[in-house]
Amino acid sequence: MSTAAKGKLYLVPAPLDFGCADDQQTLITDTIPSGTLKATSQIKHWICENAKSTRAVLKRVAEHYPLICTLQEMAITELTREAHKKGDHTAASDNTASKALLDKALQGFDIGLMSEAGMPAIADPGSSIVRAAHALGLEVVPLVGPVSLLLALAASGLNGQNFAFNGYLSQDSAARKLQIQAFERLALKTGQTQIFIETPYRNAALLADMVTTLQPMSRLACSVGLTLESAKTLSLLVKDWRTNKAIGESLLGSKLPAIFSFGM
Repeated sequence: MSTAAKGKLYLVPAPLDFGCADDQQTLITDTIPSGTLKATSQIKHWICENAKSTRAVLKRVAEHYPLICTLQEMAITELTREAHKKGDHTAASDNTASKALLDKALQGFDIGLMSEAGMPAIADPGSSIVRAAHALGLEVVPLVGPVSLLLALAASGLNGQNFAFNGYLSQDSAARKLQIQAFERLALKTGQTQIFIETPYRNAALLADMVTTLQPMSRLACSVGLTLESAKTLSLLVKDWRTNKAIGESLLGSKLPAIFSFGM
């Protein structure tokens, strides 16, 4: 089958307000451009992190652009649990299962890939699907939408020319502090901004460990609830975080998703 006859794999960004109460959610048109919404509305076949949240996003899209079919007629397949827990980005990953999920694209149908929030395959599972698409000769089309890591980095004032996303640190405080120290040494040596995420209920503990462990003149930034009306970013020297503990308490009191970054 020629490349022209194949469908495309669309990387579809979802709003960053996943898990927030309805009254905290933004209008989908405020954070996702019309071109992305139009393209999303015309996709029937989906690979996703969570089917329920994907249907919820499609329902919000339908308020502005008619869907190609009803939600009940959508073909939605979830990524495996292993992709969530162990990741799907290693060189040793077997793409056989991922290729099987793209059969409809080989038949000429477009497929959308969606995570629960933000851009799929960026701090979320999905990279194995993208690799499989390239291996099958499918065109991969990333659609425009919010990426929390880049929004937080831009708002931090930290080095945007050299940065690394490190995902989650250890849940054990002692081990976490050792990791923070190691990443700080790297940041001070190379100038590379270090970026991290955590689940909302552990955000306060992570921030506290960073404030007590990092050197006083390192810069620490925290962005909370990005794209929401309550969004806020604080970027201060660690010594200033230490002199006003109420800053962190007020910032993280809402239990919203947060991005942490530090460096020079």
